[in-house]
Amino acid sequence: MSLATIVKKERSAPMPEAGRSWEKEYRGKVATVDEAVSRIESGFDVVVAQCASEPQACMSRFHAVADQVEDVRVFSVLTLKPYEFFTKPEMKGRFELASWFHAPGARAALSAGTGTVTYVPNMLHRAALDRIHARKPDIFFGTCTPPDRHGFVSLSLGITYEKDIIEAADTVVLEVNRNLPRTFGDTHLHVRDADLFVENDSEVPTLPSPQPSETDMAIGRHIAELVPDGATVQLGIGGIPNAAALALKGKKDLGVHTEMMVDSMMELYEAGVVTNRRKTLCKDKFVTTFAMGSRKLYDWLHENPAVEFRRGSWVNDPAILRQNSRMTSINTCLMVDLTGQVASESIGPLQYSGTGGQTDTAVGAKEAYDGLGKSIIAVASTAKNGTLSAIVATLPLGAAVTLHRADCDHVVTEHGVAYMRGRTVRERTNNLVAIAHPDHRAELKNQARKLGYL
Repeated sequence: MSLATIVKKERSAPMPEAGRSWEKEYRGKVATVDEAVSRIESGFDVVVAQCASEPQACMSRFHAVADQVEDVRVFSVLTLKPYEFFTKPEMKGRFELASWFHAPGARAALSAGTGTVTYVPNMLHRAALDRIHARKPDIFFGTCTPPDRHGFVSLSLGITYEKDIIEAADTVVLEVNRNLPRTFGDTHLHVRDADLFVENDSEVPTLPSPQPSETDMAIGRHIAELVPDGATVQLGIGGIPNAAALALKGKKDLGVHTEMMVDSMMELYEAGVVTNRRKTLCKDKFVTTFAMGSRKLYDWLHENPAVEFRRGSWVNDPAILRQNSRMTSINTCLMVDLTGQVASESIGPLQYSGTGGQTDTAVGAKEAYDGLGKSIIAVASTAKNGTLSAIVATLPLGAAVTLHRADCDHVVTEHGVAYMRGRTVRERTNNLVAIAHPDHRAELKNQARKLGYL
């Protein structure tokens, strides 16, 4: 008998059945949605999983206990649906959404003046640890796959802060969803480490890739010129990042170390552009902390050994990021002032989104150990049909500075690249004016002279 035949027979043989003593414990922890939500008490700090990991069934019923509780805070990132517990004005004093990063629902509630939404200033890699330092979480609601034969579930599409909170919370509730992919890395959790399981096979939230505009494509081409072969990249989602991904298709042997795993990274891998083989940290692996995109992406992630999910406290730590060769961080913003202060999260005092991982990845990339790292901030040169310039003399009163000007490296618009690292204020001003929209350059120069920059 040949070696090939022996190997084939061994592979086709059924695996021995492992001990399944966990099954009884699991069944004893299965609860209804309302039973799980009833665990919320007045004064509780509740933390929920983010994005595609959002526990939709339970969050849809938080408001059902509103008449029994007061002063409950729900901590979340990018809450996808406009749940009643924070969109209804009558929830004020009962529930408050404490968001690390606002999504449309949170912004709408803020605009409506419900008094049910607040923001938590943070750097993504410290979000969970800083919150635990401030106060131990009372209860965590998340999602997971069904248990495997060893009694382990997978936290699937996100462990940005989820695993840290699970280990700190008094009570852990997980919605078990057969539609979630089983992913690898630090995503496993034994059934003994959760208190309740709610079985809910809802559709996993998806996020379609936006179609890049002509402006986005021009920005993408400028970004691609800054990315060398063999670079390790961090890339977000949106028209500009998608355009950058399209422009990167002529590159070779790129690697990925990113906060968010999106469709464009899968597409670059399938096109042979991303290979991860020249990475100096976690060679041959995608490294990410959460994923959101199409159903195709989720199916591709299922049991994919090339993708490793790790905690945000590790993935986004600048000290970790800087260990990647030619680390290149690509982020977007709302506006940049003439000295290089980057505002990416608020419009004046109005919180629009959040800091997220922008500062983490920008600083980590710029400090890459080999001196070849780059941080790229991209923005269309104008907003509101060309009436507003994204390059401004000074930021509006109350605007949050997401990236300190000392950490600003490259700014890209459709009109070119402004090099910022090591430049004087005069050099920065001239470089930024040069990539502003032509209709706004003269006024920017006038304001710069008044400010003493030129």
